Amino acid sequence: MKRLLIASLALAMSSTTSSAFAHAPGTHAERADMPPEQTAWGIGADEASVDREVVIRMDDAMRFYPHHLEVAEGETLRLVIHNEGQLLHELVLGTREELEEHAEMMEQFPNMEHDAPYMAHVDPGQSQDIIWTFNRAGRFEFACLLPGHFQAGMKGAVQVTSTHQDHH
Repeated sequence: MKRLLIASLALAMSSTTSSAFAHAPGTHAERADMPPEQTAWGIGADEASVDREVVIRMDDAMRFYPHHLEVAEGETLRLVIHNEGQLLHELVLGTREELEEHAEMMEQFPNMEHDAPYMAHVDPGQSQDIIWTFNRAGRFEFACLLPGHFQAGMKGAVQVTSTHQDHH
């Protein structure tokens, strides 16, 4: 009985640290050790899965170029996010609700660290990649959630078109 308790305690502790780790600031290499997590807007992917590359530029006018992407369901994109501004910017993929909620939290806690495979924090003049499989059809969004940036309209949309034909 005592052994079982110790084993379940150890398991509980290890699962707590791995989920806490997901929100800790870290490098892409650390992230790669964790299995990708399915979200409503897709799932993280690797280099070998990339179907095409899309460059998204962002600047201090609080805009993304392009601000609209058309993607086929199941397609894996390498998003090369380039910051042409003088300020730190980021690109976060998600649903409209998720991004609005997250932007509100960032407003309240401006120094909050957040990091996930569907986010890129890009210093001025730098680029960062997100490799993402859009395996759910629908309309999703991307935005810079830094305080004031989202509110200034720094957002875009991803239209993921279903590749399945309904035979009803």
